Amino acid sequence: MESQKLIMIPAKALSRQVPCWQRELAQAITDPAELLRELELDPALLPAARAAAARFPLRVPRGFVARMRKGDPDDPLLRQVLPLGAELEATPGFVNDPVGDRAAQAAPGVLHKYHGRALLIVTGACAVHCRYCFRREFPYAEAHAGVDEWRLALAYLANDPSIREVILSGGDPLSLSDRRLGVLLAALDQIPHLERLRIHSRQPIVLPERVDDGLLERLAQTRLRLVLVVHANHPRELDETVRTALARLAATGVTLLNQAVLLRGVNDSTTVLAELSEALFAARVLPYYLHLLDPVRGAAHFDVNETEASAIIKTLRRRLPGYLTPRLVREQPGQPAKTLVG
Repeated sequence: MESQKLIMIPAKALSRQVPCWQRELAQAITDPAELLRELELDPALLPAARAAAARFPLRVPRGFVARMRKGDPDDPLLRQVLPLGAELEATPGFVNDPVGDRAAQAAPGVLHKYHGRALLIVTGACAVHCRYCFRREFPYAEAHAGVDEWRLALAYLANDPSIREVILSGGDPLSLSDRRLGVLLAALDQIPHLERLRIHSRQPIVLPERVDDGLLERLAQTRLRLVLVVHANHPRELDETVRTALARLAATGVTLLNQAVLLRGVNDSTTVLAELSEALFAARVLPYYLHLLDPVRGAAHFDVNETEASAIIKTLRRRLPGYLTPRLVREQPGQPAKTLVG
């Protein structure tokens, strides 16, 4: 029997086969010590950061870190990702399932809360771990519609003709490879009563490399009307790389919306929110929702109370035209829609 020869593939050839966004994702910062060193911050922050990261791990792309101010522990972008000791403090009313996701699960990975639309959790993976994430304790291993469970999720969607819109969520649905995303979109295309596909993703903001030719080709192939809801909380998140990515998406005809979360120490001022709306619109994105913080365990230090939030949005309405003013909302378990505030 003729022996087989071992074929060596040059490292450069291997790297060419991996999309840029996946390489950037693999190089994300996951060690609190490295994040503090990169931003020239006080090492005294490290013990608390490590303790909090043990409960909810740190993950942040290096490109997003590059937009942060060095030496500033209160930088609004850093504040969204740096683990803090405050996360370990128990606060009454802050729980592990603040919006009732588990009660709304109708099939593996399918959350059906609202009439006419259903949400499909396709992955637990994210490019960034936001410290205020309402799904920071969600049991993805038990509940997400992974590739082996899509059959059951798709059957549920196909058997309910009242569902006209599917929302891809996670985690971040754009964490899926182009191939897996293409398989899912093709399957959704085959469900005749579906008309719209909404994708909720933070990746165009924190990992703009994800908006590449491969993704745009997959999105262009679906018959469903596409809405992409991005997530930016502060105007400094929208640098030139992000604006370029958003422009490429807009050029394909995708409707672009933004949802932000009102966060103490990040964007809890009319000035910052007005600048965010202006920056979004310049990047061809319409402000959509401004969420009050979901009371998830570990995030109480971000909370802005309803009275203060209402005052902020009232002032914002006086400064901006209606189409640039996001709707201030709260999600409440068991309600038929988001609850308008103020």
